[in-house]
Amino acid sequence: MSVISVSVVDDDRMLLDGMAAWLGSASDLRLVGTAATVDHLLDTEPERADVVVLDLLLADGSAPAENVRRLVATGRTVLVVSVVPHVVHGVDVMRAGASGYLTKDHDLPTLAEAIRTVARGEVAHSPELAFAWSCDERPDRPKLSPRERAVLVAYASGMTLTATARKVGIQPGTAKQYLDRVKAKYSDAGRPTYTKLDLADRVREDGLHRYRSATSEDGDAGQNSSTLVP
Repeated sequence: MSVISVSVVDDDRMLLDGMAAWLGSASDLRLVGTAATVDHLLDTEPERADVVVLDLLLADGSAPAENVRRLVATGRTVLVVSVVPHVVHGVDVMRAGASGYLTKDHDLPTLAEAIRTVARGEVAHSPELAFAWSCDERPDRPKLSPRERAVLVAYASGMTLTATARKVGIQPGTAKQYLDRVKAKYSDAGRPTYTKLDLADRVREDGLHRYRSATSEDGDAGQNSSTLVP
């Protein structure tokens, strides 16, 4: 069994102590460091953890998104936790590179499963994160049609253009036109998107992987629907 190393950044001493005791009982999780600030963790962590569990709002007043960016820049995978859901902060930390967002009212097994999820390179879903995404109507989030979203999600998942077209039920040339539209919309919104990696980042940042698209041979005009994946 592969063991996931974990560090925790939180200024709640009781929580840190409890986390240390609890993680000690999880055979596939190993705590390697705790700190009250990101600076302290980066200075003292004995080894780079696979996953950093980061409190959203720290007492030092540091910006949540900047904390995430600093940790991600060092190659760490970040799971953000918060006492209460923050719509704007929840979206911001995901855009900064966090792999998940969870409120602290969940139990420890749920947190452990979220750690395992982000360690696999996946996004940790939670009702709070879904709510934050659904409420995000800022102008830098472009409005995508159901077909544009379906093509984007399929292609960004690693499919070839041909496989994407087949999945959505259109021709490869048409799929490319949809991708070009998506890129243009993100560019117009101030978030330039050029490569397949950029597209994958936009899917993660905007929570588009939450949708399973039902497509038909008809166009976008009311013939496609998307449902939230539980």
